[in-house]
Amino acid sequence: MSKKQLDKEEQALVDAFEAGEFQSELTEARVKELQEAADATARKDKRINIRISSRDLELLKRRALKEGLPYQSLVASILHKYIAGSLKDIESDNNHR
Repeated sequence: MSKKQLDKEEQALVDAFEAGEFQSELTEARVKELQEAADATARKDKRINIRISSRDLELLKRRALKEGLPYQSLVASILHKYIAGSLKDIESDNNHR
C-alpha cells in the first residue's frame, strides 16, 4: 500500500499538529453536550412493526450481511440518515437533471 504524498500546506498542518501547536476549543460543557446528544441518538427505546415484501427483506438481509451488521441495525441506520437529511435519493436526483 503506497503512502499518499502530501503537498506543502498539508505537510505543514501535519507538522504543526505533531508539534502540539493545536489546542482544542472544546469546553467541558460542550463535550458533555455532545456526549448526551450521541447517547440520545444511539438509544433505541421504541419498537416499530412494518410490512415489507419478502424480496425486499431478503435483499435487506443480504446488504446487512455484506455490511457486517444485523439487518434491523441497517434499517435503523437508513431511517436515521433519511430523517437527518444525509440520505439522498440518487434516482430522484438523476430525474431532475
